Amino acid sequence: MVRAIVGANWGDEGKGKITDMLAKESDIVIRFQGGSNAGHTIINDYGRFALHLLPSGVFYSHVTNMIGNGVALNIPYFINELQELTSKGVPEPKILVSDRAQILMPYHVLLDQYEEERLGGRSFGSTKSGIAPFYSDKYAKIGIQVSELFQTKVLRERVDKVCELKNVLFEHLYHKPPMDPDVLMQTLLEYRDMIAPYVCDTSAYLHQALKEGKNILLEGQLGSLKDPDHGIYPMVTSSSTLAAYGAIGAGIPPYEIKNITTVVKAYSSAVGGGAFVSEIFGDEAEELRKRGGDKGEYGATTGRPRRVGWFDCVASRYGCRIQGTTEAVLTIVDALGYLDEIPMCVGYEIDGEIVRDFPASEKLDRAKPVWKKVPGWKCDIRGIRNYEELPEACRNYVETIEKELGVPITMVSNGPGREDIILR
Repeated sequence: MVRAIVGANWGDEGKGKITDMLAKESDIVIRFQGGSNAGHTIINDYGRFALHLLPSGVFYSHVTNMIGNGVALNIPYFINELQELTSKGVPEPKILVSDRAQILMPYHVLLDQYEEERLGGRSFGSTKSGIAPFYSDKYAKIGIQVSELFQTKVLRERVDKVCELKNVLFEHLYHKPPMDPDVLMQTLLEYRDMIAPYVCDTSAYLHQALKEGKNILLEGQLGSLKDPDHGIYPMVTSSSTLAAYGAIGAGIPPYEIKNITTVVKAYSSAVGGGAFVSEIFGDEAEELRKRGGDKGEYGATTGRPRRVGWFDCVASRYGCRIQGTTEAVLTIVDALGYLDEIPMCVGYEIDGEIVRDFPASEKLDRAKPVWKKVPGWKCDIRGIRNYEELPEACRNYVETIEKELGVPITMVSNGPGREDIILR
């Protein structure tokens, strides 16, 4: 059986813990898109980890972890992350890397940095991990696949061509020093030696695993609203964040994905620019930011303070719909225990009209939130394991959200630890 776990909003929904929980029940955990530009925070007996490229099954000896063909593979980053894990006492995990995955190159990171520099105040708020230049090259068909590292003659030809092209940008657009093809070739041969032990035809491996009835978990990064097609374009990421892409990014048939678990936060948060209708500011925002997450609302990769806001029914309902959600998980409900009343955004006012469907970016910029307030529960709910034991106002909040989403909320997370979860 294949299950996908994805985010409903801007990312940062608290997927790490839920992914960790679902990974435990899986035979194979696959990262199917994105790269080291976003992180999952996982807290377990080994300590606290911010995973970026590694799948969340790396803490379980029975799990085969897989980097799918849809991932932007930063090879030294991958090796460092693996070493950091084992240095903290985690047993060496079983990892397979798709021979069709493409390599994130050192020049992708440079291009990302130089372009953000050039754009100045008009920048996209990139994590400067090289993700946009990587995917641009992939679709311009000038990327390099892992399998090509093992064909030295072909690799050299590709390197010469790419240096010729990129050096025009380096020298004439960014006014930076050009790349030396010999140095780049040497780097890629080092990458080849680093990644060689993990390379596999992962699609064939999965084909066999599906025949054997294995439990497979597709692990998504970020959330619906960061999808380049269906998100808040252009302030999106460069790979599809939707469960549907899991079939492509892992190399399995789409009809195999039976469950789509979509993680929704009990309030809203976002990293980077772009439309965020339910955003709040000032002291109200700072208070929520401080209480949110397990260490406050600060990015797992960048440490940047996240933008925060109240729960957005319009965005979250859309996020669940576009993912094809079969069940939702509501996270970080415990953060809201300080409020007498909890605001919710139940509609958008655009040009004098109230809408309940999430619009395209051009209209989104003019949208104003329509608020409704629900009673708060004014107490700490951490430690409660049984849904019926939650305060009535808290259950009411969960059920109001469930009704707005139109999908069942099967889990409620009320703390940062592995065991802080209520199954409904």
